[in-house]
Amino acid sequence: MQRPEAWPRPHLGEGAAAAQAGGLAPPARAGEPAAPRLQEPSLYTIKAVFILDNDGHRLLAKYYDDTFPSMKEQRAFEKNVFNKTSRTDSEIAFFGGMTIVYKSSIDLFLYVVGSSHENELMLMSVLTCLFESLNHILRKNVEKRWLLENMDGAFLVLDEIVDGGVILESDPQQVIQKVNFRADDSGLTEQSVAQVLQSAKEQIKWSLLK
Repeated sequence: MQRPEAWPRPHLGEGAAAAQAGGLAPPARAGEPAAPRLQEPSLYTIKAVFILDNDGHRLLAKYYDDTFPSMKEQRAFEKNVFNKTSRTDSEIAFFGGMTIVYKSSIDLFLYVVGSSHENELMLMSVLTCLFESLNHILRKNVEKRWLLENMDGAFLVLDEIVDGGVILESDPQQVIQKVNFRADDSGLTEQSVAQVLQSAKEQIKWSLLK
């Protein structure tokens, strides 16, 4: 599954951030040729993350490029991916020039979509991190009912893992710590969060019934 030619590439925190800021290569020592200026770093990126229920209906989705610019195109893509993957035991699929890794849990299907050139191991690390982080915040109940009741937490988790398509974190423990810090920093109590979620759940319920 691993593609040696695509592994490894620099990741944020390993010099890529400095290069992004326009940093130069270290000065050459005496007698050594001058090092070339660093080019634009090649970061690990993904195209989309989405979670569907066991009927293929969208529960959560984020797209990070313009491959599918409209909601209609996104929904059609998700339906095609679901039809291709929902009855297989595999964890990886190749569809429309893209690499897709996925995982099912009770009545949920979690998907991470990357380009055909992206490393499958990195895509799988994002999927695993997403699942393990959700498993924590949902108290080991990674299923539709609990996801809908904790949708704000699920979006926080996803934002800590991926920003603008760039993979920021693949360690679920780090993600959970950052999510907890953001929740504490916002000053929201469990009661106020529950009130917000109740309102969101009512909106989701009516949208699903339409």
